Amino acid sequence: MDNAKAAAYIRRYEGFSKLPYKCPTGHLTIGYGHNLENGISASAALFILQEDLTRAEQAVKDAFPWWWKLDDARQFVLVDMAFNMGLAGLKGFKKMLTAVEQGDYQTAAKEMLVSKWAVQVGRRAVELSKMMQKGEW
Repeated sequence: MDNAKAAAYIRRYEGFSKLPYKCPTGHLTIGYGHNLENGISASAALFILQEDLTRAEQAVKDAFPWWWKLDDARQFVLVDMAFNMGLAGLKGFKKMLTAVEQGDYQTAAKEMLVSKWAVQVGRRAVELSKMMQKGEW
């Protein structure tokens, strides 16, 4: 079978939806008729993760012009936090962000841990705080 032709045909009749919707038979569907009740493959999940990570990174770059001055590990900390909570959630860490911008990574690391987010994500916050403090993965 010609997969390219088959996919083009299906795209034409299914249409694209970036948001989940109920199809006429009541199944939760997304994309080009993908039934979410069947789940997704690991490869599809990795593809979505990469797209989401790219989106979070771009949002952080756009929001914080000083982001470029940070080392790789500290850039990642901000991107991971934006990935996890959204950019609006990250922007709520005003004291931490001010400390990061000023290069005061000790204070930034402490501010990360005195938050509702740190309680919610537990070990993830501890690890990210250490990355922020040391600038190492």
